Amino acid sequence: MIARYARLDGASVLIDGCGVGMYASQIRRRYTPDVEAFDIEPDRVQETQEDTPHAVVAAAEYLPYRADQFDTILSHEVLEHVQDDRAAVREMVRVLKPGGRVVIFAPNRWYPFETHGHYWRGEYHFGNTPLLNYLPDGLRNRLAPHVRAYTARGLRDLFAGCPVQVVVHQRVYGGYDNIIARFGSAGRILRDALYRMEGTVLDTYGLSHLLVMEKTL
Repeated sequence: MIARYARLDGASVLIDGCGVGMYASQIRRRYTPDVEAFDIEPDRVQETQEDTPHAVVAAAEYLPYRADQFDTILSHEVLEHVQDDRAAVREMVRVLKPGGRVVIFAPNRWYPFETHGHYWRGEYHFGNTPLLNYLPDGLRNRLAPHVRAYTARGLRDLFAGCPVQVVVHQRVYGGYDNIIARFGSAGRILRDALYRMEGTVLDTYGLSHLLVMEKTL
């Protein structure tokens, strides 16, 4: 899916929020050796460095890279966690080459579940919370102050004033591996049906946004 919308073969690629380095590793193995990565968690960076040596500890709002450096940037489920998502977006645009593309996956506000859990009376509750993201902002953000979820307009508005244009914006559904493991063929039928909704009006309730932006200047 990433390779469909952004250059990977022989490209200079940045993994924005690399976690334990799975995307960095696979892109290096399959497409290009020119992969850099960062994460704010030192332990995760150390694990990433086992396969991707050019991984550093950094914050998304203050990238240690020069302007116009990368052909492709991947930000997979990262923006919802950073302290300042607008600053993080501006930094991605800054280090992207003109004509380069940033591929963003971020939580969809209209997915029926908040997948990051919630807080209640000061105690964190792990797991999927149904309909939490359908609440008004004030209440929703009190119950889930640790993570954002985006409407389509809200996500694109982060790029206001940046020299970019939209390449594609749709919602995507998840892999649902746990459901398949539990229900077998019925789970696969459900997943396949959801996948067929992607790119249609029915993807409104998908798990995540897929937003690809191209730098124009």
